[in-house]
Amino acid sequence: MPQDTFIITLPPQQLPALRGWQATPAHLAYRLGPGPHLFRAGSTAPRGGLMVVDDHDFDGLGSTGPLCQEMIRECQARGFSGAVLDFENRLPPLEQIAGALDEAFARQGWALYVTERYGPHAPHARVMIPSALSGGSLRRRLEEALERFGESRTVLALEKRREDFFLPSPTGSGQPLTEEELEQLKQRLAPSIFFSGDLCARYFTYMSRDNGAHFVLFDDGDTLRHKVEVARELGIRTFLAPWAEVAPHAARIGILRKPEPRQGRR
Repeated sequence: MPQDTFIITLPPQQLPALRGWQATPAHLAYRLGPGPHLFRAGSTAPRGGLMVVDDHDFDGLGSTGPLCQEMIRECQARGFSGAVLDFENRLPPLEQIAGALDEAFARQGWALYVTERYGPHAPHARVMIPSALSGGSLRRRLEEALERFGESRTVLALEKRREDFFLPSPTGSGQPLTEEELEQLKQRLAPSIFFSGDLCARYFTYMSRDNGAHFVLFDDGDTLRHKVEVARELGIRTFLAPWAEVAPHAARIGILRKPEPRQGRR
């Protein structure tokens, strides 16, 4: 039976919480900044696993070649087996970075993970498909990703979503809710909660005197498990998830415990 691979994103200071689980840590410790240069957050220097790099402070200026070399040297120095490029912006220099690292990492035998928009620019990289939808079908979404990128490159990126939508919602985007806000809303309204098999998410509706009809969509441990199961049925066996969101549901979604070390005989 094929083995699942779980890649868990977390800050280096939270790494001890993951040590009892069979998962690969992806360290939330790096960002692209002016120069451009690679910056590491905090004083903790992680080792092993993957580096996660975001582009929040990237302005698109400067030569990308030296930056790519910085990232390669950091992977070598820290013993990383690859990187997650958590790029949200769409800039030509980011496309160049993804393409250059794709070739360099492939030569090194390292894994590279990219967001969907950068999949075409990094043909060796694994492409992260978000699990959260506000419409359509998760199964069909993953089938389309498999048609584009193939089974070996498609990764399900789990998200524990909580959003409050005004109805109608032409943009498909709602107001994000914290866990506390969602629980307060459920306690105040005592709504009937339903499960969407297409979205693999729970939902309820309510009316507000101020702004009319609302649709609340959210995830819990069971919906995350359903999403993992849909992906497995399609042959997807690699999952990326933030520890902050999945820690209470780790066993439920299929992350295995490491076996206890055997004690030697006296």
